[in-house]
Amino acid sequence: MARKGTQEPGGLVIVDKPAGFTSHDVVAKMRGIARTRRVGHAGTLDPMATGVLVLGVEKATRLLGHLALTEKEYVGTIRLGQNTVTDDAEGEITSSAPADGIARGAIDDGVAKLTGDILQVPSKVSAIKIDGKRSYARVREGEEVELAARPVTVSSFTVHDVREESAADGTPVTDLLVSVVCSSGTYIRALARDLGADLGVGGHLTALRRTRVGPYGLDAARTLEQHQESLTVMPIGEAAAAAFPRWDVDERQAGLLANGARIAMPPAGRPGPVAAFGPGGRFLALVEEHGGRAKSLAVFA
Repeated sequence: MARKGTQEPGGLVIVDKPAGFTSHDVVAKMRGIARTRRVGHAGTLDPMATGVLVLGVEKATRLLGHLALTEKEYVGTIRLGQNTVTDDAEGEITSSAPADGIARGAIDDGVAKLTGDILQVPSKVSAIKIDGKRSYARVREGEEVELAARPVTVSSFTVHDVREESAADGTPVTDLLVSVVCSSGTYIRALARDLGADLGVGGHLTALRRTRVGPYGLDAARTLEQHQESLTVMPIGEAAAAAFPRWDVDERQAGLLANGARIAMPPAGRPGPVAAFGPGGRFLALVEEHGGRAKSLAVFA
């Protein structure tokens, strides 16, 4: 659905983020394109990274917190042989070690240790708040930061290619082309850092492209220039149906849900939000099943 500008109830806009833009930069640009201040995003991408950034416009901003918790998929390049202060190519190199001739079996063993349910220490220059202040801001001010490990799930971590290269300072390095499927909150640059540490040579991320957020992939994404030419908005009901299990209710139930009533609800089959639809496919609300009844998370009717 393409249109210039937007009105309630809004919907999702899937952007193929360019390198060099922060997620906030993209939101600011979209506010001008969509002619509304009510724009948000479902999970940040670092400035270096490109790929799928899900934006919500108008009422769809209320979906974003739930969409941010969905699975994500990436392709990227890990450089073994150098550590950086940011765990990616944007930071200053802090140490170097020859990383040529690393056995593929050792790489695969290191990757296996970082696959599944793991505890991960986020990058020190992440946006995580420490006593109300962003970790990256503390690092930039010269403060030594220690972040606690947190549980994440790496469903898939695959090495597709191994290339021996020479870094700009002459250090023999090894570049890995990888793909990762992971839970929300997983830092791909931390995977690069930890793989390098396990192999004893250091590592950081040199390129990253997000190829999917939940059900939304690159096939649905358009560049900012394309959206500027013709803004493509995924209607809020279509977006909800793609991202969450669907529950169709009758007219009486729809009226009760629209007023926030906790009506009887069949088991959802899995934890998390469910999209409730009324007659005619009208999107009503995001709900969760609690004790056999629907608890409203956000009402859109």
